[in-house]
Amino acid sequence: MNRSAVATTTTPLTKPTSAPLPSDYSSAIESVGTDILQNVEVMDTKTRPIYLDMQATTPLDPRVLDVMLRFYTGLYGNPHSRTHAYGWETEEEVEKARKYVADLINADPKEIIFTSGATESNNMSVKGVARFYKNKKRHVITTQTEHKCVLDSCRHLQDEGFEVTYLPVQSNGLIDLAQLEAEIRPDTALVSVMTVNNEIGVIQPIEEIGKICRKHKVFFHTDAAQAVGKIALDVNKANVDLMSISGHKIYGPKGIGACYVRRRPRVRLEPIISGGGQERGLRSGTLAAPLIAGFGEACRIAKEEMAYDHEHISKLSRRLSDGLLAMDHTIRNGDPEHHYPGCVNVSFAYVEGESLLMALKDIALSSGSACTSASLEPSYVLRALGADDALAHSSIRFGIGRFTTVEEIDYVLNAVRERVTFLRELSPLWEMVQEGIDLESIEWSQH
Repeated sequence: MNRSAVATTTTPLTKPTSAPLPSDYSSAIESVGTDILQNVEVMDTKTRPIYLDMQATTPLDPRVLDVMLRFYTGLYGNPHSRTHAYGWETEEEVEKARKYVADLINADPKEIIFTSGATESNNMSVKGVARFYKNKKRHVITTQTEHKCVLDSCRHLQDEGFEVTYLPVQSNGLIDLAQLEAEIRPDTALVSVMTVNNEIGVIQPIEEIGKICRKHKVFFHTDAAQAVGKIALDVNKANVDLMSISGHKIYGPKGIGACYVRRRPRVRLEPIISGGGQERGLRSGTLAAPLIAGFGEACRIAKEEMAYDHEHISKLSRRLSDGLLAMDHTIRNGDPEHHYPGCVNVSFAYVEGESLLMALKDIALSSGSACTSASLEPSYVLRALGADDALAHSSIRFGIGRFTTVEEIDYVLNAVRERVTFLRELSPLWEMVQEGIDLESIEWSQH
């Protein structure tokens, strides 16, 4: 297959013509569109931006689409219809996809519960386990850097009378294993720690976490939406009891995901959706066969091509990281060793992240989680790492994927260098730094 099949194209980056800097900062930002970007064509004209937001979603692999199309023409039977061939043939395809998902994480197909995505899987896992064991155990442990749907699920449990411990992380984004073990109590029902962080790409030591949880007979859930299909995972080796998986993060369709629920030792949970009792009674509703088939194919491809993808993405990640960190006053967020290379989060001091995103309209990027990027609040993940508001506000997340090219990375590097330089020239703080003034020593007056 031609891996550049869905890669985007851009017009060459040309140096903008010089112009007097506006005195008003907001006017200066507006001028970026007519100054720096005058030679760039974006989505609503002829050329779409370069896509580097893979943590938000990935493009559908064309091979996945090929598998799905059959279900919109001939294979339209309800997989739960057991009295005729239309149902049987669709059920067979669903079970084939279930096996592909299970094989990717070394699980039994019977342990895979199809859901609408990782958000539902996280809700099912966190709320479901806590509510089922509520008469004996009323305590849950998670971290301060989890996805919003896990944090919000925990807050709902607190409203129901549960106690939740939100573990802090170290400055590199990793949890302290000794602190985790110290927080486990006799009434702890669940520990929920994500595998790969969606903002900074840090990989938590899930095998060690799994050992601690198994030792204390506490269920271990991990949100692996950003990890499955990208790094090797084995639910048995890691002693994972519940795992959340997303289809659209591995070049599959949106609206489909899975929840791995261990059978031995058995994990019991209270369903959050009631109905016909499908999916072992844990998730009622007619299965979306086209989405499931596409999800399964995406998992099959991911397992088969994981080594190739990882090598390709790692190469581009090094190229991007080296170029960005060669710039003055740039900081990589998260542990440089324990991280997924496809997620590069960098703070550009003396530049507002939102302003930089506006200046980079020819590149699709994010300043944080796609679920919270509309907020102007600094990233709670970076704040948990100890970053101050200024650095948290100046962070940009670069997401590299299967179809990203070297040419795109080089274009991005040139664009970022050029536009960071432009924006810093608008900043009085940058001017002071260039003059050698220590900003920490200044006592700012209040007005």
